[in-house]
Amino acid sequence: MQAAAVQSLPTRPAAVPKPRVPAREEDGPWHAEAVCRRDEAGLFFAPSKEPTAARLAREEAAKRVCARCPVMVACREHALLQPEPYGVWGGLTAAERRVVLGRRRRRAAELLPGAAAAGPVAAAG
Repeated sequence: MQAAAVQSLPTRPAAVPKPRVPAREEDGPWHAEAVCRRDEAGLFFAPSKEPTAARLAREEAAKRVCARCPVMVACREHALLQPEPYGVWGGLTAAERRVVLGRRRRRAAELLPGAAAAGPVAAAG
């Protein structure tokens, strides 16, 4: 009789804990909110041998997407600190990011001699 009672009880599957996946920076909170996640990646990265006029038009279109993004500043800082060598990140092209990095290095050198060589941004250039 006890066997019949045990069999009539509803069974639940055992709770299986979800495996912990190490957090990656690109999966951070700013990245999840990025407007560009819904756009074509081709808008932000140049195809090989892209004509200059086409590149400029594509970059301007990408910058318009960035301009309405709530995490543009965080994206830009990510691209500057990595540094990201290609594409439009945080509303800046790779060439524009190189200019910003150069300015930051010069400013750091002016403020604290030796700071430019010690900081993470200095290693990026």
